[in-house]
Amino acid sequence: MDRRGFLIGCAAAGAGAGATDSAALAQAIGQAAAQAPGGEAQPWHRALLVGESGEPLRASQLPERRNLLFHYPFVGTPAFLLDLGKPTRRKVALSTEDRDRYTWAGGVGPKRSIVAYSAICAHQMAYPAKEISFISFRAEASPISKRADVIHCCAEHSQYDPADGARVLAGPATQPLAAVLLEHDPATDRLYATGTQGGELFDRFFERFAMKLSLEHGGRERQPAGERCLVQPIENYCRQLMRCA
Repeated sequence: MDRRGFLIGCAAAGAGAGATDSAALAQAIGQAAAQAPGGEAQPWHRALLVGESGEPLRASQLPERRNLLFHYPFVGTPAFLLDLGKPTRRKVALSTEDRDRYTWAGGVGPKRSIVAYSAICAHQMAYPAKEISFISFRAEASPISKRADVIHCCAEHSQYDPADGARVLAGPATQPLAAVLLEHDPATDRLYATGTQGGELFDRFFERFAMKLSLEHGGRERQPAGERCLVQPIENYCRQLMRCA
């Protein structure tokens, strides 16, 4: 299921529950179609982020500057969850490789330091697989990156700044990593994933790695991730992290 099909399906289901005439259904489908590729932000289903114990994550208790991984908006699409330890930049102007402009709002949580991004590299779509990951967050500077707190892909050395909307810092990537939109509930301190923003590569990703993803996820890779998304240290998901420098 692609994004357009997913949104239209959800809208149709909602309309069916609350309306009996075809006009209401057509309106719901039209609204979903308007949210197809090209918009500034793409809403998906709202998913509660939970830890390995199954309990909801607390924003104030996230480990700082650690690689945390979850899958959203599909079972087979990995994403980074990061607490950078300090406030991010706000209202960052960015653009995709197709020159579609968008504004990243910034981090969420008590310190506005929590961000999430698609873990699919914008260059050759390297991603955290169960066997190995060539892409990860680096808290410390290296001879190649020369700066701390970057997302670095060892496949071709694309580097992104997670505090600046995953803007490209170096390497051949032609656009930022797609952002995963987060919602923080101050009353409960819980975190939710609600959508994506920027140049997501899901369709190309599913086509390119179809067989591998099917083996990794038992044929469920294109299914929505569900109402609860497991967040875990990347080391608990990937058997090996490639440290190119």
